[in-house]
Amino acid sequence: QVQLQESGGGSVQSGGSLRLSCAASPYYRRWSMAWFRQAPGKEREGVALIVTDTSRTYYADSVKGRFTISHDYAKNTLFLQMHSLKVEDTATYYCATASGYRTDWYRPELYPFWGQGTQVTVSS
Repeated sequence: QVQLQESGGGSVQSGGSLRLSCAASPYYRRWSMAWFRQAPGKEREGVALIVTDTSRTYYADSVKGRFTISHDYAKNTLFLQMHSLKVEDTATYYCATASGYRTDWYRPELYPFWGQGTQVTVSS
């Protein structure tokens, strides 16, 4: 059983930055680790993915150039650095993990393990 624990959410003004963390236990190579978000009344959407053995990254178009996903294998921690935040980035952010990699990584149903979520609120 994989346990995930997010931290780092909060409130920020538009244009600001936040860094989310996700502590994972255990932490596997050749796994996909992803950030998803869900705003009230909307479906959960994939934000970013990193494949832990290659460190290849993938992003949703809406966050490209603003968000950076990374991981620290030694510390079993996943990160999401968010810059130039917009009001529309307001959501609960979740980390999730699954074995292997699939090109349709942004589908929430592919991930069996989830954190409890952390709230990000961006005000204008």
